[in-house]
Amino acid sequence: MYKVMSPYKLLYLTAALSMPVGLTACGNLAQIADTGAQVSQAMGYNPSQLAGGVKEVLSLSSTRAADALGMAGGYSNSEQYRIKLPPAVQDIADSLRRFGLGGYIDSVEQLMNDGAEKAAGEAKNLLIAAVKDMSVDDAIGIVRGGDNAATRYFRSQTEAQLRAKYQPIMQSQLKQLGFYGDYQQLLNAYKLVPLPNKPSLDLEEHAIQLGMDALFEQVAREEQKIRANPMEQGSALISSVLSR
Repeated sequence: MYKVMSPYKLLYLTAALSMPVGLTACGNLAQIADTGAQVSQAMGYNPSQLAGGVKEVLSLSSTRAADALGMAGGYSNSEQYRIKLPPAVQDIADSLRRFGLGGYIDSVEQLMNDGAEKAAGEAKNLLIAAVKDMSVDDAIGIVRGGDNAATRYFRSQTEAQLRAKYQPIMQSQLKQLGFYGDYQQLLNAYKLVPLPNKPSLDLEEHAIQLGMDALFEQVAREEQKIRANPMEQGSALISSVLSR
């Protein structure tokens, strides 16, 4: 049976667990456990229940991030996250635009952004599963670990799985170019050329990496909003942050 954690308790929870600690890695775990127990006692929750509330807040931030980037235009309409061609080919792209081929460049970039949006939508379940699998120490440590602690945790736990989701989607998008097979052959030959400091020309890898980077960054932004002002987020949190 679950009851709703009030925004006042959430405010207290966030403030208490966000206090900096100057400890070694080993000391941190003990301090986290002690602090979790103290805050739990003050709020009427045991550490497991407290961690459950923390995990629901993180589920909310990851859900918001995936929903925002997974919607149509989540990447392509964002000045910050729009995926463009790799810097190594920008000079070529600029030349093509001068010759009236800008529409083709735009089409390539749109396919990459559409792929990232589709993949971000599918990433939500992976992020939520990572939150549910957190231990009590992991959950409390994330809230105490700084503004991007959740992002670091998500990267360590989900990056390989996310890449596995992004890759076939991005590949399917780029195959719409009509020369994907020829492009891959050219790319494989380019990789064998023994040149130092070669710029990457792999559009697929480029789009996948930028897509995942944007997703993790957006999770961090959503986490920061909740940390900075949990009261302002109260109406959403009341329905999302649950504790037994």
